[in-house]
Amino acid sequence: MEYKKIKPKKIYEEVADAIYEMIRSGQLNPGDKLDSVQQLAENFQVGRSAIREALTSLRAMGLVEMRQGEGTYVREFENNLLSLPVSNAILMNKHEIVQLLEVRMILETGTVVAAARRRTEQHLMRMEAALQAMYKSIGDEELGEKADLEFHMVLAEAAQNHLLMTLMQNVSELMAESMRETRRLWLFSKQATTEQLYQEHVAIYNAVKNQDEEAARNLMVVHLENVEEILEKNHLPNSDKSKF
Repeated sequence: MEYKKIKPKKIYEEVADAIYEMIRSGQLNPGDKLDSVQQLAENFQVGRSAIREALTSLRAMGLVEMRQGEGTYVREFENNLLSLPVSNAILMNKHEIVQLLEVRMILETGTVVAAARRRTEQHLMRMEAALQAMYKSIGDEELGEKADLEFHMVLAEAAQNHLLMTLMQNVSELMAESMRETRRLWLFSKQATTEQLYQEHVAIYNAVKNQDEEAARNLMVVHLENVEEILEKNHLPNSDKSKF
């Protein structure tokens, strides 16, 4: 018998669940503006970083949108988005991780081609910032995972396709969970190191910067195949292995 892994909730998950419940119960409705990060931090008596992570989780679920210079607003959404608590939505079993990797392979290989074609200097600057954060976070799994996800989300923005960005946002929290697991296992893998993970992202960035669409796609394929290989060797049972 296989039992699902029980994880203790982090502070940001508690905050996200609380805001989620306010939306589900109707205390917050589509179009409503949330309090500022500072005000929410004071109300929940937590740090601002926990509030930002909670809002990112809710944005990934499609429940809120962050408007630059304006604040965070509750979005119009489908009722099925409110079927599970936020923290439950990011607890993935092994089979779901395999499926997510397949989704990432389908989405991100196309995304990186579009990003190489349409990226702006601002996108490149944000990718560089994510890479710098990734490099500085070597040895710190949590910070590394955040920088990793940020890099991939900026790539999605650089593609300049609204529907594609929406799809990426909808799976971003699941991506964060799989990245967290990958980085944990990466540290113990004989074949790879966190430095290698960083270098793979640098190579993808350079291809996008040079607008080399074919190289960008091939490098993304290699990166995702390496992620899959590590998870297969260290985490996934034979029955769940899947090649793309």
